[in-house]
Amino acid sequence: MTFRIGTRGSPLALVQAGLVRDALCAAHGWTHAQVEIVPIRTTGDRVQDRALAEIGGKALWTKELDRALLAREIDCAVHSMKDVETIRPEAIRIAAMLPRADVRDRLVGADSIAALKPGAVLGTSSPRRSAQVRRLRPDVSTILFRGNVATRLAKLAAGEADATLLAAAGLERLGRDDVGVAIDTAVLLPAPAQGAVGVEVRADDDAAGMAVEAIGDGVTQTCVGAERALLARLAADCHSPVAALATIEGDVMHIVAELLTEDGSAHVSGAICGEPGAALAEALARDLLARAPDDVRRLFGG
Repeated sequence: MTFRIGTRGSPLALVQAGLVRDALCAAHGWTHAQVEIVPIRTTGDRVQDRALAEIGGKALWTKELDRALLAREIDCAVHSMKDVETIRPEAIRIAAMLPRADVRDRLVGADSIAALKPGAVLGTSSPRRSAQVRRLRPDVSTILFRGNVATRLAKLAAGEADATLLAAAGLERLGRDDVGVAIDTAVLLPAPAQGAVGVEVRADDDAAGMAVEAIGDGVTQTCVGAERALLARLAADCHSPVAALATIEGDVMHIVAELLTEDGSAHVSGAICGEPGAALAEALARDLLARAPDDVRRLFGG
């Protein structure tokens, strides 16, 4: 028996696939020889000079893995959940998520957003990060930074920008948690699903589904599920600067979210507490849309 894990081929994606392999082996008593990691090159990895929103959005990270999964070339696919489209094919389901890592962003190039030099240039491909920083620092401009962690750090070192923002979870998984300064979520609220690794299977593959379900973290799945439900209710896409974070304490879920214009000049934020689940997130989305300035609402489902 060989269980095949499909993944992007970036260093971070391979590390995350390795985490899934280790969890499966621990859960089922499998050896590493029984689990094969199958790297699959995606369009998002090949095209590095344009923003995702211009060339097809988040599907650029998933469509080749979807094809391999549905063609039965792999038994599951591993994704960074923040890169997975909100609406997925019916033939594929998210069977598990690993325990969530640090949700924060790390700023590389300055000790804080306030410490960025006047007129600084921020390298990022994220509409959310660009809008949030420009809201706090309207004098800061942004340029496109695409590529893996090493590529973006190399661009920064070459002087293409004064600073960049990277996910703390990715840096830590790569053993680079010494890079940059973590920014509190009260300053920069993270992207929905940031820090979470998900595993998808074919909806009709009960054996693979059961195997993968054994490694799932229920709290992560509930929180990320709520954040994705908020995105769905907002009809958000890759052009939409949106941040959200759900947490659970006891039996209560707390969700905070923020919607912005591309340049950060207008925004709306809100929070809600209640019974964990998608309904709570959808209620917050409705509240945000009801209160959002017109320039914000036009970017979402309002």
